[in-house]
Amino acid sequence: MPADAPPVLNVKPRTLAMIVGGGLLAGATIVVGAIMPAEYNVDLLGIGKATGIARLWAPDSVEYAGAAAPALAFAATAPKSVTRIDIPLGAASWDEAALEYKVAMTAGQSILYSWEAVTLDGAPLDAPVEVDQHGHDVVEQGQSETVIEFRKFRSIADQGSMTAPFDGIFGWYFRNHSDEPAMIRLTVEGFYDLVPPGEPGNEFRIRPVDQPVDQPAAPAGGAP
Repeated sequence: MPADAPPVLNVKPRTLAMIVGGGLLAGATIVVGAIMPAEYNVDLLGIGKATGIARLWAPDSVEYAGAAAPALAFAATAPKSVTRIDIPLGAASWDEAALEYKVAMTAGQSILYSWEAVTLDGAPLDAPVEVDQHGHDVVEQGQSETVIEFRKFRSIADQGSMTAPFDGIFGWYFRNHSDEPAMIRLTVEGFYDLVPPGEPGNEFRIRPVDQPVDQPAAPAGGAP
């Protein structure tokens, strides 16, 4: 045999098969017991949980488009406020059957609200009120406005929250479908400003229940 010839291993076929099989088994164990729990959160053997490898797994992430927007957080410079407003609606056949009411908020400000629709004597209304919950910024005449639609539905009562994604006015359009006049009893709590009577968002000059007619509307939520 030449001096530079590679050595010849005299391995029996059974031994070679055991070596190859052992390598395949070890590789499969690594894949199933380590790689799959860490990379795909699939732990068929329970090894990933037992060894803590499964904690290395994290789902694929997509950055939220609005993550850098200020609308996701708000630091208040004044305490939150609570305002109660009674909004009158005419009967379904009247021109006054529909009305809008909004509050002013800067980006990130939020309110909690609740309202119910009743008759003028306080009984529950016999027909659901049509509601369009939305908001928009306030622009000069001739400019385009930014609008956000929150919800459209019919009900005789509702409660929830609303957060301003941008500076503007946000609230409700109510339409009465009952044959008798109605009253929307609205309570707003949070960080907001009341819109002065006659201005966009309060064109029908609605005033809080406890505000005298000759007293101008004042900020209720402390805009920064």
